[in-house]
Amino acid sequence: MPEGHTLHRLARLHQRRLAGGVVRVSSPQGKFAAGAAQVDGRVLTKAEAWGKHLLHHYDSGLVVHVHLGLYGTFTESGLPMPEPVGQVRMRMIGQPGPQPGFGTDLRGPTVCEVLLAPEVTALTERLGPDPLRRGADPDRAWQRVHRSRRPIGALLLDQKVVAGIGNVYRAEVLFRHGISPHRPGTGLTADEWTAMWTDLVELMRVGVRVGKMVVVRPEHDHGEPAYAPDRPRTYVYRRQGAPCRLCGTPIAHQLMQARNLFWCPTCQPS
Repeated sequence: MPEGHTLHRLARLHQRRLAGGVVRVSSPQGKFAAGAAQVDGRVLTKAEAWGKHLLHHYDSGLVVHVHLGLYGTFTESGLPMPEPVGQVRMRMIGQPGPQPGFGTDLRGPTVCEVLLAPEVTALTERLGPDPLRRGADPDRAWQRVHRSRRPIGALLLDQKVVAGIGNVYRAEVLFRHGISPHRPGTGLTADEWTAMWTDLVELMRVGVRVGKMVVVRPEHDHGEPAYAPDRPRTYVYRRQGAPCRLCGTPIAHQLMQARNLFWCPTCQPS
């Protein structure tokens, strides 16, 4: 599932290429036809991300809310766009202006819907602070974390605690700070939480900038290659059974609340 940095990259792209102009919106697949008709031909005033949620604000006051889920993706194209291929839920075409024309197709999202302003407020208020949003308050998350007996590995994936973190950032930030994913929230100190939050902000900003999750420090960025050819190295994510890059202990793996969990038993003692 795309993590928060991916949605912020998309929001920045759509803000830069589509905001401020009229956008033609359609649903070649048909599943979003009624929603597309509500915003078609309106001016896109702002594109923004909250955690894993993408919001397109239109001058009518309506907002298109997208959650990519496991399989959703946007593909970009210059104009004229080719005929739709596959199940295109939403097609957006910006009108040519100072920049060349731009279009994008959305396929396979979990959510693509039109919301009113109060519904957007309700959505964002139930999310935890997003490390990539200016003014995000890490203390809001800390108040939930340090009162909970749930393991920190589960708390970090709870979007009501912190918005935008997924499996990779969860596994890697815990390793970088030597914290077992099984430690209860009540066992974390305020200093540990502050250090983790600061690290998350920096790591996720890098993700927005380069489009990849760069989590291994330069002095450790060698040895066994990444888990996929187009991905940077990780410390623990998808490295079960491989030797830890720091101590050589085999990386452990299990399911935690139906999500894959990776950690080093030596560097992250229980």
